[in-house]
Amino acid sequence: MKRRLALLTLASGSGSFAWAQSTPELPGLLRAGRCVVMLRHAQTEPGIGDPPNFRLDQCSSQRNLSADGKAQARRIGQWFAARSLTPRAVYSSAWCRCRDTAELAFGGHSVLPALGSTFDGRANQPGQTSTLRALLAALPPGQFDVWVTHQVNMTALTGETPAMGEAFVLDAKATLLARMPFA
Repeated sequence: MKRRLALLTLASGSGSFAWAQSTPELPGLLRAGRCVVMLRHAQTEPGIGDPPNFRLDQCSSQRNLSADGKAQARRIGQWFAARSLTPRAVYSSAWCRCRDTAELAFGGHSVLPALGSTFDGRANQPGQTSTLRALLAALPPGQFDVWVTHQVNMTALTGETPAMGEAFVLDAKATLLARMPFA
């Protein structure tokens, strides 16, 4: 039996979320565990990739969250908090836009190198994808993780392209169970 995708959207201006389509119910799915919420960083300043010669240890050299993106990240965290959904762990790419999204949404994170962008280093993608698949396979029942990352990693695992601030819920086999576009 094939599961239908759940779609969650933010009602503009209202601060509340409404289901556009739901099967299964998302909070119950997350509480059941053995899944990950793979979140593309929130909205950034305009641009693609990072400026030439950017440095991971220097946020000012990277493309960062916009003011709207910072507000979006806070709304993501509020959605989880309002449902008493607490991830077992929050992992992030080392890029500042991902770390900032994780901090604003969840209040903390650990850097996981396999979540790093491969936009300028596609040769790293197969190894990172393999590492992420192994981590997915080891997810425990009754708990879920949040991974804040980049479009390239989400697409490599699912074949789908997320918007900034959109989350995919993936099971232990990297099956896309739900999409959560936080507008």
